Amino acid sequence: MTARTPAPAPRRVGPITQTDIVRFAGAGGDFNPLHHDQARARAAGFEAPIAMGQFTAGLLAAWLTDWCGVENPRIFEVRFTAPLRIDDVVDLSGRVTGIDGRTIALDFAATTTTGTTVVTGRATVGPTATDP
Repeated sequence: MTARTPAPAPRRVGPITQTDIVRFAGAGGDFNPLHHDQARARAAGFEAPIAMGQFTAGLLAAWLTDWCGVENPRIFEVRFTAPLRIDDVVDLSGRVTGIDGRTIALDFAATTTTGTTVVTGRATVGPTATDP
């Protein structure tokens, strides 16, 4: 990464499936019925089960580290703004907001193709102090 490094290319993911959500629940141990039980999700006011926020944060983290490498994130902060739903298609995108030496700051978001932003965040990436 250099001062001329562009932001990561946008990525489209989806449509999100019930299987995606259940697999993530199994990996992360989040078995809240809102994520897998139709009746419980409806009782809570949702049309169907919703993805857990960390699922979308994980999509963003993978998108970021595909660009900068898993060893380079220094700060990764997210804010959950709306639920990601089954059948949603989500666009992951960001913009470079600053470059300080070899450290790059970015703002990013996950937005459904219907225009709902489900997660916003920021990251700082750069090599460790011991990297050449």
